Amino acid sequence: MKILHLETSSKNCSVAVSDGKELLCLCEERSDNYKQSESLHTFVEWALEGANITLRDLDAVSLGMGPGSYTGLRIGASAAKGFCFGLQIPLIAVNSLETMIKPFLGTDYDLIIPMVDARRMEVYTAIYDGQSGKEEQPTSALVLDEFTLNNLSDKKILIVGDGAAKAKDILNLPNAEFNDSVYPSAQYLTDESVRKFNAGEFEDVAYFEPLYLKDFQGVKRKGVN
Repeated sequence: MKILHLETSSKNCSVAVSDGKELLCLCEERSDNYKQSESLHTFVEWALEGANITLRDLDAVSLGMGPGSYTGLRIGASAAKGFCFGLQIPLIAVNSLETMIKPFLGTDYDLIIPMVDARRMEVYTAIYDGQSGKEEQPTSALVLDEFTLNNLSDKKILIVGDGAAKAKDILNLPNAEFNDSVYPSAQYLTDESVRKFNAGEFEDVAYFEPLYLKDFQGVKRKGVN
């Protein structure tokens, strides 16, 4: 089962190829300039070469569906749809927040909370059990203030993602640790992608949309009505 995994929801443009759950190759680069449009197809080429397979060998494409950067998600979804249409293979979508908790499951945290910066005081987030990875609170857009998550103050919590930096300055959680260096990565799409492949949980390629959570907000140029 050869799967191409794409994760473009953040500053980390990430591509992986796996044979089932076995990771064959990973190509990724983190950039503040969001280089998905420049790097994604090059990374796909490198990842396939590193895995010693071709596009024709693929059985499915797995996509980190967000939430995250609107433009990054559009780029990733367009590429994934193109591969699926052209190769006549299924599309699998996985919540990008799930990839952020994978390295920390089974440690001594009661809860792991990924937070993606959504500008101003807002983050995209969900809450997961620190042992099983079970979703305890669904994905949502959350405005942070001093009272946010106070009901969890007795839990040992790990907050990860680029939204953790501002969360550390705002939240009143004495038992929380913060790690703002964690970004979604294609290498952690493998387990859920294989589960969905075996269960036949595929997306409708024609109508699939990423998990945006809110509408795109562009910057209006001066003098333009």
